[in-house]
Amino acid sequence: MKRRWAAAEARAMGWSGISAVHEATGISISTIRKGIKELEGFEQDPESLLPMRSRRAGGGRKRATDKDPGLAQALENLVDPVSRGDPQSPLRWTCKSTPQLARELSAQDHPVSATTVGRLLKESGYSLQGLSKNREGSGHPDRNAQFEHINSLVQDYQAQGLPAISVDAKKKELVGDFKNGGREWQPKGEPDEVRVHDFVDKKLGKAIPYGVYDLSANQGWVSVGVDHDTARFAAQAIRRWWQKIGKKSYPKAKKLLITADAGGSNGSRNRLWKLALQELADELALEIQVCHFPPGTSKWNKIEHRMFSHITQNWRGRALVSIEVIISLIASTTTRTGLKIDAELDSGLYPKGVVVSDQELASVNIQPADFHGEWNYIISPRKMKV
Repeated sequence: MKRRWAAAEARAMGWSGISAVHEATGISISTIRKGIKELEGFEQDPESLLPMRSRRAGGGRKRATDKDPGLAQALENLVDPVSRGDPQSPLRWTCKSTPQLARELSAQDHPVSATTVGRLLKESGYSLQGLSKNREGSGHPDRNAQFEHINSLVQDYQAQGLPAISVDAKKKELVGDFKNGGREWQPKGEPDEVRVHDFVDKKLGKAIPYGVYDLSANQGWVSVGVDHDTARFAAQAIRRWWQKIGKKSYPKAKKLLITADAGGSNGSRNRLWKLALQELADELALEIQVCHFPPGTSKWNKIEHRMFSHITQNWRGRALVSIEVIISLIASTTTRTGLKIDAELDSGLYPKGVVVSDQELASVNIQPADFHGEWNYIISPRKMKV
């Protein structure tokens, strides 16, 4: 089109028009003359321009892979997933960016630009991707059986109108004007300003939310601690849930089912967890049955995707400037399915490193189940011990 436009301007100027257009636009004289011939042919046959190519067949710059037939295979060898584990690979321990790949290809006598490398990768079906969390490691052979065991017990408790809860600690949150993931609507160009660096504010510290989720009522409780995430802190959160909500919802209950992760403050090997539950069972006169999820399967804990995920969504893009703000945001979390959450500050002190002696552990009235007693057990009030 540019050629034909230049030709039309040159014809309109008459004598010396070709030279004038050439000097003004930089378009070569031969190109302008070719355009004039096309226009003259159009005057004789209006359809003559339609099938004409703007460039002759085979014209233009040749593709990099045509000039260098070995380029595509050399690039494939560098990025092939099979070669990633090869310790002799020159890019084994470097970032495989397009500039880095271009430099390596050039060193292998395949000179190419980073832009061309990016185009070739896309044509070969590659794309930029992050790591995907899907592997859970070597699973326990009885993992599925434990899931079925937990599911069966929960259904049994629900059928009897007994409380069944899921418990866990949410990740610790920095208190203060720190960046929080996510975005929320703000006046354009007026984002809330937060600190550049996420260093703990010694005055404000961290918040430790420990949650209790009622699997039947779709109702939750969160104790927000300010000290340490220990087994006694976890047991205190369950105690508060029972005193504030549980005993009102299940006034005739004599048993409580707790599903929990295998590690952390409520871990299956945590001695203090069992002792704290014993104290809780004695105080509340409840038989506490505990089922732990197999190691490495914490994401299957119901509290994670039925309560904690909604809390995170509710405070996205908000600076958690104080404990009061954190509690308010947790308590205001709701869902279309009717989730309701109560939250409260737990200002108690829960020192780490508490050692439970063999004698104290022996005093726990615990009855391991026949099926994986390390994961499934019942702790009864000691006054009921025979």
